[in-house]
Amino acid sequence: MSQLQSPPIPTRKLGRTEFVVSEVGFGTAPLGELFEKVSEADAQATLEAAWASGIRYYDTSPFYGYGLSEHRVGHFLRQRTDEEFALSTKVGRVFKASRHPDSFDSGLWAGGLPFDFAFDYSYDGIMRSWEDSLQRLGLPAVDVLLIHDLYHWFHITDERVSACLSQLYTSGWRALEELRSGGCIKGIGAGINQAPMIPRFLDLVDLDFFIVAVPYTLLDQGVLDDEFPRCVEREVGVVIGAPFASGILATGPVEGAYYAYSPATPEILEKTRRIQAVCERHDTPLAAAAMHFPLAHPSVAAIIPGALRPEQVSANVETYRRTIPADLWAELKREGLIREDAPTP
Repeated sequence: MSQLQSPPIPTRKLGRTEFVVSEVGFGTAPLGELFEKVSEADAQATLEAAWASGIRYYDTSPFYGYGLSEHRVGHFLRQRTDEEFALSTKVGRVFKASRHPDSFDSGLWAGGLPFDFAFDYSYDGIMRSWEDSLQRLGLPAVDVLLIHDLYHWFHITDERVSACLSQLYTSGWRALEELRSGGCIKGIGAGINQAPMIPRFLDLVDLDFFIVAVPYTLLDQGVLDDEFPRCVEREVGVVIGAPFASGILATGPVEGAYYAYSPATPEILEKTRRIQAVCERHDTPLAAAAMHFPLAHPSVAAIIPGALRPEQVSANVETYRRTIPADLWAELKREGLIREDAPTP
C-alpha cells in the first residue's frame, strides 16, 4: 500500500550534465545487506518509504550484495510508471555464479547473492557490466554510470591501482565515452572513498561527477585544499555518499560508533561530542547539521544516506527538512570545529 506523499524534495543539476537529482537521494548499499540481512518485504517497504518521502534519486551497484541491491531497486522502480526517477549504478566488476554456493564467502556483506566477481575496467568488462546491470534491474536504461572502487582500499598497492587506471584509460574509457556520446547514459562518474584519487581521475579522463563517501563531512573538510577547488574549476559535480561519516554523525558519539567504516577513535568521539554540544545549544539535531552542511558546497548536488528500514529513511528526510540557524555554523567556525573557509547554508 502506498504511503501518503510528502512534499517534493528540491532538485539540482549534477555538475555540467543534464542529470537532475533530488538533494536527498537514497544509497542502497544497506539493501545489499551490508550491515545486516534485510528481508525482501523490508527492502521493498524501505524503498516505498523513500519514494513517499519525496526521494527521486537512487544509487546502486552490482557490488552491493553481489547483485541483490540492483534486483531490489529494479523491482521497485519498474512499478513507478507515473513519475520520473534518477538512477545511477556502477561498473568495474564482472560477476558470475559461484561454483560452490554452499560454502560461498560473502565477504563484508551480511548476506547477498552467491556470485563471484573479478575487477575489470576494460572495454568488454564495462560493456558487460552495464548490460548485466540492466538485466538485474529489469530496466531499459540507467541515467549515469560510475567507475567503482578504483582506489587503494580495494586494490591495495599503488602498482595495482596504476594498472587498473591504465586499463581504464586505454580500454574501458572508450566504452563509457561511447555510451555517453550515444545518449545511452547522461554522464560518467567515479565512486571513491579516498580523496587523493580525485585529482588522479581528473588528470586522466573527462569525468562529469564523483560520489565520495567520507572525505567531506562535518568531521573532515580536507578536500577544500585541492580536490574540491579542482572540481569547481572543471564543473565536476559531487554526490556525498556518507553524510553521517558512516554512522557517528547519526548516532552521536556513543560507544561502538563508526567513523569511516571503522570504530571511531577517541579523538573523533571527542570532536563529535563538541559538535553535538554546539548543535544542542541551537536546538538542532546533530544529524540535521550533518545533512545540511555538505549541501552548501557549490559542487555538491546531493547526499545519499542509506537505510535498512522504512522508519530510518523517513527519519532521514524529516531530519533534512529541519531549518538550521545560521548562528550554529558561525559558532562551529569560532570553535574551530569546521573550517573557516567551509561553505555553510
